Amino acid sequence: MWLWYDWRAAAVVNEHGHLVDVMQWDGHMTEHAVVERLRLIAAGQPIAEAVELKRRFPEAVVRVHGDPDLPEADWPQPSAEQQAIADAAALRLAVEGVQAAAGDPDRRLEHLVRGSDELRASHLTMESRLIEWAGLFFPMTTVGDRNAYVRSVAASETPTAFAEAMGVAVPQELPSEPEWRSLREWGESTAQAGGRLDRMEHALRNLAEEHLPSVSALVGPLLAARLCVEAHGRARLARLPSGTVQILGAEKAFFHHLKTGAPSPKHGHIFMHPWISRSPRWVRGKIARMLAGKISIAAKIDAFEGEAWGEDDVAKVEQRVEALREANKQPPSRR
Repeated sequence: MWLWYDWRAAAVVNEHGHLVDVMQWDGHMTEHAVVERLRLIAAGQPIAEAVELKRRFPEAVVRVHGDPDLPEADWPQPSAEQQAIADAAALRLAVEGVQAAAGDPDRRLEHLVRGSDELRASHLTMESRLIEWAGLFFPMTTVGDRNAYVRSVAASETPTAFAEAMGVAVPQELPSEPEWRSLREWGESTAQAGGRLDRMEHALRNLAEEHLPSVSALVGPLLAARLCVEAHGRARLARLPSGTVQILGAEKAFFHHLKTGAPSPKHGHIFMHPWISRSPRWVRGKIARMLAGKISIAAKIDAFEGEAWGEDDVAKVEQRVEALREANKQPPSRR
């Protein structure tokens, strides 16, 4: 015996496909009311009519409409007017779902991280081309500040003005006016791309500090956001073991280790943190292991809305890093 239900009705059918009992919703059928019932079904909860029939037929196996295990039967169908209301309610639920996704910080972090990566790659390519291009005419120019160099090219009306701005002699071979105009426009585009990248990373920092305050305090908002995106969300980052957090971003190297027996990676994205990248090679693995454990704790605090870490908590972790460096000043002996 089966108990079938949809948003509007419930029915009990026996093993022969005959309807034993039917209950239909007799309430005021508005779009809002149908939305609430559809939302109830989406959450895996039965409607009131199904609950009542289950009380009457406790041996019946409950199945929602569309379940492939349901037998063929003359299930009660909605009228055209009722179906139209249900379609409008389903559309409204879909809109609410899209709006809810727009408010999901995990999804927003992913777009900001991926977008900033793409913009940074484009900006660095444009910047390198500009410096190499301008360097053909001004080979004696020292590029100490790449951003300032780009802005100088973009702001110089003529090659002579650029030479004066950089404090170098005007070369004998100069670009033509159309070529210099192209070079200037390239510099303007490069400077604009750099500004867009700065603004995007500023937005990324703000969102990461709001969504992951403890992890951001520990490793910085940009790295915290990258770890969250790599883990597919804050909740999943909080559930990951510290060993997995340690190698997030090094999945290719890890699977290569599993496949070929090559040495396993000691760190993934967390290598970007100066506590690891600026430490001696032989102690990086120990620091990465310790830091991954602290990140796991901080992620749990953020996910379950505990008291966010502050400077004192981060200082304790930094002391632990210094202790590991002090205890491993020399590389281990190889026998």
